[in-house]
Amino acid sequence: MSKIKFLASLMLMATLIISGFGCNSGSEGKDRGYIVKVGDMAPDFTVSLTNGNNFTLSENRGRVVMLQFTASWCGVCRKEMPHIESEIWQPLKDKGLVLVGIDRMENMQTALEFAQTMGITYPLAPDMESEVFTIYARKDAGVTRNVIVDRQGKIVFLTRLFDVDEFNRMVAVIKELLEEQ
Repeated sequence: MSKIKFLASLMLMATLIISGFGCNSGSEGKDRGYIVKVGDMAPDFTVSLTNGNNFTLSENRGRVVMLQFTASWCGVCRKEMPHIESEIWQPLKDKGLVLVGIDRMENMQTALEFAQTMGITYPLAPDMESEVFTIYARKDAGVTRNVIVDRQGKIVFLTRLFDVDEFNRMVAVIKELLEEQ
């Protein structure tokens, strides 16, 4: 009987890991783990990108910016990224959208391999020490989150996990911002 319980426990753990349980902190509450909110000025930072360039948020004032917080070990992130590539990045990159994936707790080599494995073409930025992550969200919060910043540098939309309705609202907000001059 104990062997059956052990196997059942093992199956439950595997299911939780595959479903992305490890990407979510159960203590996030109403704020969903964010320390910023809609209407705040987006905290500035500089990162090195997988395409060899540096990115400084404040140098992109006047442009619509999407920050995608992700990690290779996050199942929900892996589910969301193909949608970001095909529904946001590909159709909107030539319309002025700036998109940076912030790859939490991973180095440049891992970020490069992750991008290749996922088939994404937008740049990732390794955030090995979670320095960028923790100016937007609590250190104990999970990844799979997006921050949309308007042309004035203000946060206008926040997402958490991958909810299709919320994702579609985010896409609509980005398109609306890009149409504004």
